[in-house]
Amino acid sequence: MTPSKRVSNLPIKALCGLCLLMALLVMTHAGGEPLELELHIPDAPPLTFVDDPRGHGIAGDVAVAAMAKAGYAVKIHVLPWARAQKHVSEEHDYLITPLSRIPTREDRFTWIASIMPMERAFFSLDRRVNSFAQARETYRKIGVGLGSAQEDILRAEGFSDEQIYPLAIGDNPAQLLLMGRIDAWFNGVPESRYIWPKVSKRKLLMSSVGSSAELYLACSRQCSPKIVEDLRGAVEALRKEGEIKRIHDIYLP
Repeated sequence: MTPSKRVSNLPIKALCGLCLLMALLVMTHAGGEPLELELHIPDAPPLTFVDDPRGHGIAGDVAVAAMAKAGYAVKIHVLPWARAQKHVSEEHDYLITPLSRIPTREDRFTWIASIMPMERAFFSLDRRVNSFAQARETYRKIGVGLGSAQEDILRAEGFSDEQIYPLAIGDNPAQLLLMGRIDAWFNGVPESRYIWPKVSKRKLLMSSVGSSAELYLACSRQCSPKIVEDLRGAVEALRKEGEIKRIHDIYLP
């Protein structure tokens, strides 16, 4: 063998060694602790709970169950909702739920799997409406969660900045409605019906359903295809097994 041929073999040997090292690293990871993923949730009962003895709410429990089924460990994070969305969107391989799949968010996230549909309506104490157009003419101030899909929907439907009253985490829209600080509350139907009886016995008027969108388990815009595939399959398996319905019925019998 000539010297030139011996030299040309060196890169091949080095490449083989690198491949072997990478294989050993993968095997070590596979046999060690499961990969931990960040899951961002808001405090939005009954969809997600931050501190409840039953669990993390409908969407929260489905996400945690899917992660466990796919072999991932979970680390729950709670940030103000608008900040959580920005944080997850800009990072890599972070998860978030429940996130409505609406046009203004389509390109900011990787959409893994739908958990449940979400209907939204206007809630008030004295004036029921049947359309967005009627709501624009009727309500002076409408409470919505800051950074929520509700806020985006109202802006898309032509409501003015003066009409939209964004509520930060910690604000209680039901109490603001009782105090007359807002004229109406535009929100998800299950969440509003869950919260209201805990606040007041007064009759709450609900409009016709104004919009409906699927609530998703989503990931950062830059998300590992394997994570997406694993979790999408796990959510669908939970649905086929009836586990999603069972979780739903725990919080909304």
